Amino acid sequence: MIGALGTLLCFAVTPVFARRAALLLGSLQANFWRLLVAALLLGTWAHWAGRGVGGAAFGWFFLGGIVGFGVGGVAMFQSLPRLGSNLSTLIVQCGSAIVAAAAEWLWLGTVLTPIQLVCASLTLAGIIIGLLPRSLPRIAPSEWNSGVAWALLSALGQGFGAVISRKAFATAAAWHQPMDPGTAAYQRVLGGLLIAALVLLVVHPRRAASKPPERAWPWVIGNALTGPVLGVTCFQWALRTTPAGIVQPIVAAAPLLTIPFAARLEGSRPRASYYLGTILAVAGVAGLLVWH
Repeated sequence: MIGALGTLLCFAVTPVFARRAALLLGSLQANFWRLLVAALLLGTWAHWAGRGVGGAAFGWFFLGGIVGFGVGGVAMFQSLPRLGSNLSTLIVQCGSAIVAAAAEWLWLGTVLTPIQLVCASLTLAGIIIGLLPRSLPRIAPSEWNSGVAWALLSALGQGFGAVISRKAFATAAAWHQPMDPGTAAYQRVLGGLLIAALVLLVVHPRRAASKPPERAWPWVIGNALTGPVLGVTCFQWALRTTPAGIVQPIVAAAPLLTIPFAARLEGSRPRASYYLGTILAVAGVAGLLVWH
């Protein structure tokens, strides 16, 4: 469960870097470059001390990256400008937790206990209360429909991607091939990088060949380190031993920790409902840590 908490902390910080990188580069280009940097860093580790692109579970990890990083990430970046960060994140994080628990039950037969379901539900309820934006009525119907569709697609991708990682670790164990989290993260990032590159080439072929300006590099590198490198490595560490239906609700609480970072940078103050939601989410996460 230390891995889940590490993921929570990393994913709480990465949106701050991601937002600055997207403002300077555009969302698709920012997504591509963060994954490329992550692939280089994680690849150095994986080919030096891990399994590189080997192992019986490589296909599953690569597929998990295509589904989670690739489809889930691209869809998330399409939802953000339509619904705003709070509502997009709310739908994606809560939706992915539900998808992960349901998919793992139907596919892998993993069943959560009643107390685990209660704690997970409490966490998601806190996230909803803490993140639900005031601007909901002001979203245009066309933006609402497309934004929700992209957010739901992202939730499906990220939820299924987590369960595919669980399948990958089970496959590696069946073949008696222990897989370290860093190599697992690298193999997943390769799948995500493939989709991000293809989408960028199709949508913005000219931008695909251009390098980021110097002022964007600190945000790209920060985004890569806290997201695909450290965040996803911790995520894989958690999924190696803990059901996705438990890990995903804990990780889903990350946006509640993002708000204080963003508020400090932007000079804003969270609403009272944020604090209530945070208390409920913390209680739910604590319960999952105790009864995992």
